[in-house]
Amino acid sequence: MFGLGPREIIILAAILVLLFGSKKIPELARSIGQAGRELRKAFSDEKDKTEK
Repeated sequence: MFGLGPREIIILAAILVLLFGSKKIPELARSIGQAGRELRKAFSDEKDKTEK
């Protein structure tokens, strides 16, 4: 995953907890997931339009 080892992932997770707090992280992950789904949907809709 992007050349990151377990140590780097743990350090990034700790920084996220310090920056956003443990209560905000699930909300942040949920919003990132929704944005990804909307982006994929937009690309697939645009692909469908160009195929017609």
